Amino acid sequence: MSTQVILPRIMHIGEGAYQQLPSVLASLNCSRPLIITDKMMVELGYAGRILECLSSHSLSADVFDDTVPEPTVSSIQAGVEQVRNGDYDCIIALGGGSPIDSAKAIGILGKFGGTMRDYKFPRIVDQSGLPIIAVPTTAGTGSEVTRMTIITDETNDEKMLCVGIGFMPVAALVDFGLTVSVPKRTTADTGIDALTHAMEAYVSRKASPYTDSQAISAMRLIGPNLRRVYHDGSDRTARESVMLGSTLAGVAFSNASVALVHGMSRPIGAAFHVPHGLSNAMLLPSVTEFSIPAAAVRYADCARAIGVADAQDTTDVANSKLLDELRALNDELEVPTPEAFGIDRDEFFKLMPTMAEQALQSGSPGNNPRVPSADEIIEIYKTLW
Repeated sequence: MSTQVILPRIMHIGEGAYQQLPSVLASLNCSRPLIITDKMMVELGYAGRILECLSSHSLSADVFDDTVPEPTVSSIQAGVEQVRNGDYDCIIALGGGSPIDSAKAIGILGKFGGTMRDYKFPRIVDQSGLPIIAVPTTAGTGSEVTRMTIITDETNDEKMLCVGIGFMPVAALVDFGLTVSVPKRTTADTGIDALTHAMEAYVSRKASPYTDSQAISAMRLIGPNLRRVYHDGSDRTARESVMLGSTLAGVAFSNASVALVHGMSRPIGAAFHVPHGLSNAMLLPSVTEFSIPAAAVRYADCARAIGVADAQDTTDVANSKLLDELRALNDELEVPTPEAFGIDRDEFFKLMPTMAEQALQSGSPGNNPRVPSADEIIEIYKTLW
């Protein structure tokens, strides 16, 4: 059985990669970019760096900086209108997963019209919107190499998963130097998000030898280095490893799909405004414990790749070490419980059945090695408290 692999057409990886923007634009025959980013990227001077880089090659760009964390239908609308009323021939998506996800949605809606719900899974969006050149500034989402975006419908707090080649950036410029100033909390949340991507891609029912190779490499890079970048953001060697691991994990899950952690994470984020990587971190130990019986050897491979087990450990010992590590990692990276985050217990428990149904409807739990029922998902939610 063959495996389809979809990647950006152009990739530059390493320090200074963003400086390849002018040559990338030329190769795509583009000259009128819109930079889609957020206000923090403007304040930190990253948008200015992009503009300066373009200016040095006699190129100019407009900037749309109104994207928000966990993008919503309304938050992207102004960007859609700007694209529809402008004469842009491409988009430079600068920032973490939220600006890149916003740019993907804006590129499709700006070109084809309609509403975001029109493009929601199970529809597969194969039409190409405006070309996206992704310049990630966090090591976590892997959105620069994925064919999907997530936009929240604020009318019902549903995180809509939108999938298809149309959402794949045509180019990705992966420059770890842009992550050095990322704060500790964001470093932790995005880093565990990347680790989750790699693990879920490896145990996914849609895994293949190709995605396995990317996922294992990602875990080997992220596992020994995530604590280092959390405690010392200026550790450039560790930053480079986690950044590359994040991109490889993105390649893996974009082609093998995510599983139960992500299925359960999206409803928490939508209902309680928990950042995506943080809700993944809350869930990863409990979902892993639930899933190990159906893929014990695969999870043991994860433990060895991360570096907490070795070849001499039995499968059971390796998995015990894996669970210990995931819990210890959450403790060290100060991942809060839902209660510590500020979520109301009664509201959380009341919404569990709805969140369980939303998780199942996303399709992600069906990729899990152990496919849960709604009742089993509710029981896992309860363990978070």
